[in-house]
This record gives sequence, C-alpha cells and structure tokens, in this order.
Amino acid sequence: MEFRSKKYEAFNIFDKEWGLAAAGTLSDFDGCTIGWGSMGEIWGLPNESRPIITIYVNPLRYTADYLLKHENFSVSFFDMKYRRDLAILGSKSKRDTDKFALTSLTPSEHSGTVIFNEANLTFICRKLYWEQFNFEHLVPEVQEFYTKHKHPTHYEFIGEVIDVIDKRN
Repeated sequence: MEFRSKKYEAFNIFDKEWGLAAAGTLSDFDGCTIGWGSMGEIWGLPNESRPIITIYVNPLRYTADYLLKHENFSVSFFDMKYRRDLAILGSKSKRDTDKFALTSLTPSEHSGTVIFNEANLTFICRKLYWEQFNFEHLVPEVQEFYTKHKHPTHYEFIGEVIDVIDKRN
C-alpha cells in the first residue's frame, strides 16, 4: 500500500475542503457532501493496523441508503472551483432530482464504487463497520445539537482505505 507513505491532513480536511461521499454502481449511485469525517488506523497489531476513514451521514440523506447497501464507498476532495457543485450535492436529494446533472462532475467506476474524475484526492474504502449513534450515549451538548436541529443521529461508517487516487502532485 504505497499510499501509507503519504501524509493526508487528518484533522481539518473535511471541515476545510468538504468531502463527497459516494456509493453504488455507475448505473445506480448517489453521493452527498459531508463536512464530518476522520482518518486514522484501527484493528491491527502495531505496524499492521488498517488505515481507515470514518464518515458521518445523516440517515435522512438518500446517500445513507447507498452506503448501507454497498460494500465499498469513496470519499473525494476537490479544488475550490468545484465548491458550487459540492453545495448542490449537499442541498439537493436524488429522491427529488438528478442532482449530479446539475453539476460539472463526471462519475466513473473504480474498485467497486463510484468516483469523480474532477476530484484531486479520492479515497476508496471497504466498509468495515456502520452504526447509528445512540442518543443516550451522547454528552448533553451533543444531544442538544440533535434536539435543536430536529433530525436523527448520524450514521457512522468506518471504511478501510483500499486505494487512493491522488492527483495533487
């Protein structure tokens, strides 16, 4: 896994650059903009841990259905010139419209999932674990976040990074 030798900005890439999580096949896929995620390692002995990306998706997002259904998913990052496209994908639902037709992004298939040709950094992940947050296990200020926004707690998806497409260099 040659990508293990590269450094990726684990602490603010999601918040700063936004991500696009996608799952499915080229003939039937969905994706949504995400601002919450993390990178790390888990489930292995020293020097053998699995590199992972964890993403958080609201169950009201149609993309959550695709993430639940498929084994692999992608998390992509783009240059700022694609911010408008990411805003569309974060505010529209595939249930209501062909939201990808409203963007300049070009989907393609790679390693059993959908990626986007315009992305400058894409992580291909194999889903290892998923769960919806248990409201009672959240600290009061996080419970308040969900109560205030009146939506269910997020799904957490942990994916083992199986490939990286890095066009930044």
